[in-house]
Amino acid sequence: QVQLVESGGGLVQTGGSLRLSCVASGRSFSRNVMGWFRQAPGKEREFVATSNWSGANTVYADSVKGRFTISRDNAKNTMYLQMTSLKPEDTAIYYCAANTRAFSTLSRAKSSFDSWGQGTQVTVSS
Repeated sequence: QVQLVESGGGLVQTGGSLRLSCVASGRSFSRNVMGWFRQAPGKEREFVATSNWSGANTVYADSVKGRFTISRDNAKNTMYLQMTSLKPEDTAIYYCAANTRAFSTLSRAKSSFDSWGQGTQVTVSS
C-alpha cells in the first residue's frame, strides 16, 4: 500500500504556471506506475497524465499535452505535475494516484490505480 499526499494547488491567472507535488509513503514507490487525475465541479474524474517508474515513458490527455509535464524524483518519493499556460478549463481538484501492482504498463483508466491522494485544488482565473 502507498499513501499519497498532494500539494501545490492554488489560484493563478490564465497563462500562469503551477507545480503540483505528490509525496508518497509506504511500499514500492520508485517502481510504481504513477498518474495524475482531475475532477471539475459536476464532472467525472478524468485522466491527466501517467508515468512509468523511470519517467522515461509518459502519456498525457489531449487537453493538457504540450502544457503539462509529469515527472518524478524517486529518491525523494515525490511525483510532480508541472503545469504551464494554464486555462480556466484546467480548474479542478487534482489527484495523485499509484498503481502498486504495475511498473511499466501505462493506462488512462481510473480502475488501473489502487492508491489515491486527497486532492489539491487548482483554480485558474480568466
